[in-house]
Amino acid sequence: MTSHDLAASFRALHDDLLVLPNAWDAASARLVQEAGARAIATTSGGVAWSLGASDGQGLAPVALFDAVRRVVAAVDVPVSADVEAGFGDVTATVTGVIEAGAVGINLEDSESGALIATEAMAGRIREARRAADAAGLALFVNARTDVYLLGVDDLDDTVARARAYAEAGADGVFVPGLGDLEALATVAKAVDAPVNALAGPGSPTVRELAEAGVRRISTGTALPEAAYALTERLARAVLSEGTFDALAGGVDYGRMNALLG
Repeated sequence: MTSHDLAASFRALHDDLLVLPNAWDAASARLVQEAGARAIATTSGGVAWSLGASDGQGLAPVALFDAVRRVVAAVDVPVSADVEAGFGDVTATVTGVIEAGAVGINLEDSESGALIATEAMAGRIREARRAADAAGLALFVNARTDVYLLGVDDLDDTVARARAYAEAGADGVFVPGLGDLEALATVAKAVDAPVNALAGPGSPTVRELAEAGVRRISTGTALPEAAYALTERLARAVLSEGTFDALAGGVDYGRMNALLG
């Protein structure tokens, strides 16, 4: 499919419930697709860690673009890229991920642990939209508000930001850190855009989130965290026990080669 076809497909997926176990490199993206995902969304933390950098815009933009390009090449479903807060230049960053093949982005309203002013974030959304228009792509802009992620228990501010971001051109709004179903339902009813929730261990189920009006569910860094924890446990077993049975059950070598060949 062309990038325009993929963009249209990705947008249409939000008409129903879209569940996105986030990937962080080409191999994880292909395995997530093989598991049945209808689209791939990257996690900035996982991408950064896999390349030896910290999350929080610690990765050079060119490294992000290269990572997105590899993910896009490994799958045949739409790819959305986590571009954090825009890496200091929203236009250049959006242009870069579009050139790499992404048809959606996540753009967040915090930097260095602090919230960006609502109107400033709205300006970044408008800038992202202009960059996508200039590239001739109907990019899906998912605007993330970090009010709850930063520990600020303010539903009114969350709703106000979500509305402002949708009015500025965001196609969806992401409210990580907000797990209360009633509060999520309030956001979903107040905003004329698909609401994205972050889920992980202890979260409401997919069905419960859907019943609250959530239309998109992401796992953030949960998958790479689990994968790295397993790597550490297996390495400790080999080093401390001197046996290798714990390594059984991995993805077959031949299958991985075939998937990425």
